[in-house]
Amino acid sequence: MTPPPTDALPSRVPFFQVDAFTSHAFRGNPAAVIPLRAWLPEALMQSMAAEHNLSETAFLVPDGPGRWHLRWFTPRMEVPLCGHATLATACVLAREFGEAGTLRFRTASGELRVDQAEERFILDFPANPPRRAHGGPPGLAAALGAVPREVWKARDWICVFDSAETVRALQPDHRRIASLPDSAAGGQAARVVVTAPGDDGRHDVVSRYFAARVGIDEDPVTGAAHVQLVPYWADRLGRESMVCHQASARGGTLWCERRGDRVRMGGDAVLYARGEVLLPAA
Repeated sequence: MTPPPTDALPSRVPFFQVDAFTSHAFRGNPAAVIPLRAWLPEALMQSMAAEHNLSETAFLVPDGPGRWHLRWFTPRMEVPLCGHATLATACVLAREFGEAGTLRFRTASGELRVDQAEERFILDFPANPPRRAHGGPPGLAAALGAVPREVWKARDWICVFDSAETVRALQPDHRRIASLPDSAAGGQAARVVVTAPGDDGRHDVVSRYFAARVGIDEDPVTGAAHVQLVPYWADRLGRESMVCHQASARGGTLWCERRGDRVRMGGDAVLYARGEVLLPAA
């Protein structure tokens, strides 16, 4: 969609901040949500995301009845998929604008759907099953400070450990992670997921997510990681449904299910703030 001319830009736009994948404020993953009538210039949206300095800022415009065009920006770049900011957007549409039923989003990753089940939102995303990658890129274990049991690759490097305690205790070197190649043969810098079986009787899977290359040393709760993790754990655990916990400092819970080539992720969300962004004059 072509942005409006500069002299047609609004002077202010609505702003919401939502904690996603949690039922408590100050936990889960915070995202900003900016509903628009028409797209702002891309450079302006990127500057706004940098100013918010959250892992993602979601921008959306109407795209037909019950449908929206949705884009996500980190403080550094636009990304093709983001789970928690999609959940945050659904929360705003449902609770602030009264949108009921299934919400549909046109995105760079295809159509994404969000269903509403009482207080929980259910994201329906395409699965991205990983493949075994023997060893991973040079320097991976050194960057993590521990040697994984297995390394797999989908969009991200997936490092499997034997114990959840090891995952929780990792203190990675984020600068070294940012310099890892995206493949063993080189390429863009990588993002890394670490994971292990749950150990508390409540969660089947534990994970953490490191993404310094997009300006996020550790993402608190990451839906895009679970479209890769759920296919792996469904095969390993021998079942399609599981409860996943992302063991960041804020922490968050996802109720996940593999359905064919899709992954459904249920999560709660809490509205933290509402207001306006005052856009600079042209």
